[in-house]
Amino acid sequence: MISERKPHDEDDAVETPGLPVEVVVYILSFLHASDRKEASLVCRSWYSASQDPRFQRNITFRFPASASSLELIRGLGRKPRCSLIISQLDGFSISRSLLLEVGLCLGPKLESLALPGSSITEASLLALLPRLSSLRRLDLRGLDSLFMSGAFLSREEHRQQVRSALCGLEELDLSDLRYLSDLTFNRLTGCTPRLRRLSLAGCHIAFEFDPYRGCPVGAVEDSSALLSLRNLRRLLMEQKSTLVALDLSRTSITPESLRTVAQVGCRHKFQRLSDLLLLPSLRSLDLSECLHINGTEMVKGLKGSDAARRQLETLNLRSCTYIRDPAVFFLARLLGDTLCELDLTSCSNVTDLSVCAVATYLQKLVVLRLGWCKEVTDWGLLGMVQRAKCEPDEETGDKGPRFTRTFGNMGFFKPPRLPFEERPKLVTPNDLEQFRQQAGASLLALSRLQELDLSACSKLTDSSITQVMRFPDLHHLSLSMLPEITDDSFVSTARHCRSLTSLVLSHCPGISDRGVAQAAPYLPRLQHLYLSCCNNITDRSLLLLVQHCKRLRTLDISRCNNISVAAVDFLQTQLPFLENLHYKFKGGADLSLSL
Repeated sequence: MISERKPHDEDDAVETPGLPVEVVVYILSFLHASDRKEASLVCRSWYSASQDPRFQRNITFRFPASASSLELIRGLGRKPRCSLIISQLDGFSISRSLLLEVGLCLGPKLESLALPGSSITEASLLALLPRLSSLRRLDLRGLDSLFMSGAFLSREEHRQQVRSALCGLEELDLSDLRYLSDLTFNRLTGCTPRLRRLSLAGCHIAFEFDPYRGCPVGAVEDSSALLSLRNLRRLLMEQKSTLVALDLSRTSITPESLRTVAQVGCRHKFQRLSDLLLLPSLRSLDLSECLHINGTEMVKGLKGSDAARRQLETLNLRSCTYIRDPAVFFLARLLGDTLCELDLTSCSNVTDLSVCAVATYLQKLVVLRLGWCKEVTDWGLLGMVQRAKCEPDEETGDKGPRFTRTFGNMGFFKPPRLPFEERPKLVTPNDLEQFRQQAGASLLALSRLQELDLSACSKLTDSSITQVMRFPDLHHLSLSMLPEITDDSFVSTARHCRSLTSLVLSHCPGISDRGVAQAAPYLPRLQHLYLSCCNNITDRSLLLLVQHCKRLRTLDISRCNNISVAAVDFLQTQLPFLENLHYKFKGGADLSLSL
């Protein structure tokens, strides 16, 4: 076992010789980023080793606009590169000084910049952008103050300065901009000729009809009031050699408009989903909320494409309600060598058989989301399911379900059983003993998991959670809306998942002060904790969080009726990193405080 000096020994006259910094850097290279952060607190030499340039890649510094942030920015000037997320900027002098300091100290070193929750002026941003010569990612989502007047980048000299700085920009996020128009869009994207990723999620885009002029989109010149499909197509044509990702989620895009965009942006013509899977470079496939997808075409496409099976890393089937166990079984078996992220949220027909298939074949998964899969039970997580024959129905194909004439007199019209009428079949001690002795694929087989979502899988109980929630690298876990779990699940999870930085236990009535008291000592790295509607949480839990979870940045205790205002005030004074506190005063309104 390697020992090092303790912090209070740093200035002692007689010291044990420390390890060479090169050796410490080599040791830290085997650790995850969160573990490296913990190790950097051991002593000054370990802190210095943690600052080695090899560990400084993709590090983002996030802070609100304030006078104290000026010194932080000056300190970051010593780093070879960095990324910033600066929130709550406005048009006042502090924000202007802050942006000026960013340009002076970090201009050629800044790789990514995001300005969430801000209302900066055009002049402030135009004074900053020409200095950011190394910028690769720019996030302007929701910054309506920039585009409201329609004059942003209207002067040629400003466009030339910004174009010179942003010629290497690869990612541009323009999501949720209400006042983005053809004119401002063209000016900005004309300064970014090498875009690879563009997000227009939630923007007001006229795809087929211009409501301001009462005519089809593109029938007249560029609009100063809205963004049109014509301009989007123009960008795709101009930058099709580099653009690989376009986000149009939460827009009113029509199937015809989507087909138009796809024809411009893709070098292939697709008639069916199975054709899409023939792309040799396809790594991520998002079919969320595609209500008619049942998996048959996907299985056919993957069977015919070795390239897709070798490269597909992310698959999102969120809210694809026609996805059933046979499809999940075959997809898991075909993608077992590559898939790292699988989202089956709200796939209501997924059952324990799918969970067993995932655990058996997808053991490289890093992210698994099963939220709102209400047919998943303890038996699925424990891997104790009778194996059904999972074969696709060749006869039905994509034609939907088949019915026979043997459903009986009016029995077909019986209403479905309501969720609250069903109780999960309890796992007995004998069942658990069998689980410990068997070699079947339970959720434990997914040893690489870093994110797991089991929200609203309401049939899960302590019987499975206490046995399978043992993932040393798990960072994000959601067990919200599980009415059957108790403090036992909370404590067991904390003991066996000590890398947790985000834990969601909202709407779990069985969680109490006892669970917090036993779990908190194992969660020193916790940064985000959600306990809303846990009415057995009292002031005592807040005192325990102050004592053991000093790195909390987000705490949601809304609708926890037994927490006092005095305890909340004390919490705010004791947790230095706390940024977001969600709390409801008794008889009052919900408060979301950004501290």
